[in-house]
Amino acid sequence: MRIARFAHAKGMSFGAVEGEPEAGPQGLTIAEIEGHPFGKLSFSGARWALSDVRLLSPILPSKVVCVGRNYADHAAEHGNDVPKEPLLFLKPSTSVIGPRDAIRLPIFSKQVEHEAELAVVIGAPGARRADRAAAERAIFGYTCANDVTARDLQRSDGQWTRAKGFDSFCPIGPWITTGLDVSDLEIRCEVGRNPEEMEVRQLGRTKDMVFDVPGLVSYISHVMTLLPGDVVLTGTPAGVSPLVEGDTVTVRIEGIGELTNPVVPVA
Repeated sequence: MRIARFAHAKGMSFGAVEGEPEAGPQGLTIAEIEGHPFGKLSFSGARWALSDVRLLSPILPSKVVCVGRNYADHAAEHGNDVPKEPLLFLKPSTSVIGPRDAIRLPIFSKQVEHEAELAVVIGAPGARRADRAAAERAIFGYTCANDVTARDLQRSDGQWTRAKGFDSFCPIGPWITTGLDVSDLEIRCEVGRNPEEMEVRQLGRTKDMVFDVPGLVSYISHVMTLLPGDVVLTGTPAGVSPLVEGDTVTVRIEGIGELTNPVVPVA
């Protein structure tokens, strides 16, 4: 199932996306869910064409927990060793944006880069000191993410909060896919000025993660409690590179869909 959060003429709702994404958005509809999607789903009966609503970030997390250098090729491209245990950092909830929302380039950085990532959405009741089995049960679903990073600030600051934490630096979407085997999925990032001239910048597979998804969720839950709706970013493959004003960046993950955002300067 694909669970989206969307804006429509009467407000904001969660909904189940119906149809096959391969056929394009014109063939998709969205069925409104009453209340929150965690737990037993109940449908209101309202339904829209996907093209008639605006997709929002599929969840509003209390925190975004990220994993650094979880692909050996990405660690190597920056001259770093693979960590012996997961390397954790946080992005603030205010960095989260949704599909088609603008990534805003901050005036403080001259080197902002994309990082395409598989995102894990935690479900009810969350995870605290969970073993692998409990960690798997705590996973609600998966979505696409872009861990946008001010690389020059990451290097100069000596820690990653500012470089990773600007408003708009965590696009997620387009929806949450449930019941998906994520052990070997293609992750792709494309950047360009128009749809006909998109360049593949990153191309990897989730099987190449150093630490797999259940292991990451379990590890994080022994450091901090993961609440329902929290998001875990699982690392990025090699190929990260700069974004500039006027770019469009698309993250595509096999079995989930695509997340597209324009790049603009700070107003």
